[in-house]
Amino acid sequence: MDISAVKSSYARWAPVYDRTFGAVTKPGRRKAVEYINENGGPKVLEVGVGTGLALRHYAPHLDVTGIDFSDEMLAKARDKVQEMSLSQVTELRQMDARKLDFADNQFDTVVAMHIVSVVPEPERVVAEMARVCKPGGEIVITNHFASDQGALAKIEKLTAPFANLLGWHSDFSIQAVLGEPTLRVTKKDTLPPFGMMTFLVLRKAGSPATAHP
Repeated sequence: MDISAVKSSYARWAPVYDRTFGAVTKPGRRKAVEYINENGGPKVLEVGVGTGLALRHYAPHLDVTGIDFSDEMLAKARDKVQEMSLSQVTELRQMDARKLDFADNQFDTVVAMHIVSVVPEPERVVAEMARVCKPGGEIVITNHFASDQGALAKIEKLTAPFANLLGWHSDFSIQAVLGEPTLRVTKKDTLPPFGMMTFLVLRKAGSPATAHP
């Protein structure tokens, strides 16, 4: 999937995202934010913040920055921040997740909810998430990954050629996320609906005490 396809796809989906994909991905967002509220922080980066569906659920003590490539999605996220007076959200920026405009080791937690299968070069995106995460910090990912067998695996293969139109890769392999050498998996759970989604926590090598300021 190329970047122009991502941009045009999410311009199309932005007006109805909350009622369509937003509803399907709600369990993953809830699980990720609950985990971060209890275990993460204080500095959080949400990669692919979209229309800002998760923003109001972050705990007040957190300092949340959100980025997204889609201006249309970000406009809706900014509206939510203003309407709900979300003081925990300090910044929303337009940015390409493959080239994050942040210093190394800047965030305690980096989260990507249902976006790693919609971006070009997902391995590069995960590498960038790891780069800006502090040593000992965590990467939290929720996403659909390709099934190995059964009817769902067949459906994923059939819909894979329509990735640019749909806006995501239905046959996306989890190996694209697990290849970053500085990260190790510390938690992996299945999520609704029907166990189609996966919740991952990956810890960056090193300890918080060695993080750069």
